[in-house]
Amino acid sequence: MKVLVTGGTSGLGLAMASALAATGATVALTGRSGERAESVAAGLPEAIGIEMDVRDESSVAGAVDEAWTRLGGIDMLVNNAGIGMRTVNPRFMTEPQGFWEVAPDAFRAVIDTNLTGYFLVAREITPRMLASGGGRIVNISMNHSTMRRAGFVPYGPSRAGSEALSRIMAADLRHTGVTVNMLLPGGATVTGMLPEDITGEGHGFLSPEVMGPPIAWLASDEAAGVHDERIVAAEFEEWLRDRESRQ
Repeated sequence: MKVLVTGGTSGLGLAMASALAATGATVALTGRSGERAESVAAGLPEAIGIEMDVRDESSVAGAVDEAWTRLGGIDMLVNNAGIGMRTVNPRFMTEPQGFWEVAPDAFRAVIDTNLTGYFLVAREITPRMLASGGGRIVNISMNHSTMRRAGFVPYGPSRAGSEALSRIMAADLRHTGVTVNMLLPGGATVTGMLPEDITGEGHGFLSPEVMGPPIAWLASDEAAGVHDERIVAAEFEEWLRDRESRQ
């Protein structure tokens, strides 16, 4: 399995890249800094690091081409690169701002990364997957409560948009051999998106490693043909048992 993980240098992306590499998958992970991507990739078996700014079409095109060439194709795309509320309001957990207080440039930056970025990367890689006979796309999402929480503009709308995008991608690609699924942690995770003073308390937050088992399963033979599912990582074992009982 050859996998491209966007935003793979830290947080959920790194946890997923690590889990995939541990299963024997060959992973290309991306970050805005090519140097950092290469440094992080060096810590994973057989992984490579590639510079990619998901907001920029030419950067996306170049990075996908490089990953496809160096890996010898891509079987799975994990659309994960994103930025959170810290970039808009560093105190968003304790002092939420009304949407009317959000700067337009900050709004655009989050939408461009979290929503348009998913579109641009999937748009670039899907024709290649179709031409090669198939592939898998996993879009990382968040809880529905996060999408409508007070003080969460523009992060909430960006993730709601990416979820709608995922559903439409799945509809467009049904019966093509390219599958599309969503994966979300199931709660706030200890990543750089949360304020340091909040995560330092360590209460009630998930570890990024919660994403490991479900992303490894989605890359497995068992998941071939699984399409248009919304999988909550914290509830993965229960979801898998329910799925198996229905078969």
